[in-house]
Amino acid sequence: MYALSETETVVEEEDVKSTLEETTSEKAVESEKAVESEKAVESEKAVESVTEVKAETKKEIKEKWGIVHIYSSYNNTIIHITDLTGAETVSISSGGCHVNADRYESSPFAAMKAAKTVVESAQTKGFTALHIKVRAVGGVGSRVPGPGAQAAIRTIARGGFKIGRIDDVTPIPHDTTRKKGGKRGRRV
Repeated sequence: MYALSETETVVEEEDVKSTLEETTSEKAVESEKAVESEKAVESEKAVESVTEVKAETKKEIKEKWGIVHIYSSYNNTIIHITDLTGAETVSISSGGCHVNADRYESSPFAAMKAAKTVVESAQTKGFTALHIKVRAVGGVGSRVPGPGAQAAIRTIARGGFKIGRIDDVTPIPHDTTRKKGGKRGRRV
């Protein structure tokens, strides 16, 4: 081996000290990271417990279901909200209540206005979810819902309700009933 001069030994000692200091500082940083990760885990547990509490409160809120009966003909649109039994009326409105001229009673605009009125009333009474039953004239009349049905359904869906089933409950006779007009039909 060879002998080191005094300056080289001093430089070598400083290198050793600096590497020791670096390793101790790295250990300190690692220990700080470990403490931070423990704090993060604790905070995550706290957040999980808070979300569990929130989830439990959401489960406690019961949905209140209702049924929307939409009668849509080519002359008018009537929107009627009841409870699930259908016996108790929550709110009712028609297109004719919201427009001045008779020819506009069945329009989508009138149906939208009527639906908006009914939705606001149902929200104040605590309803959160609705089933929809759409009805046309049926029988010997038209079996196709009028122009206001789609607008009414869209407005109810935008009202913030959870929508369950959408059913067509148009009465359709299986043996057909006799159409009005007599044996020779309607004479014009």
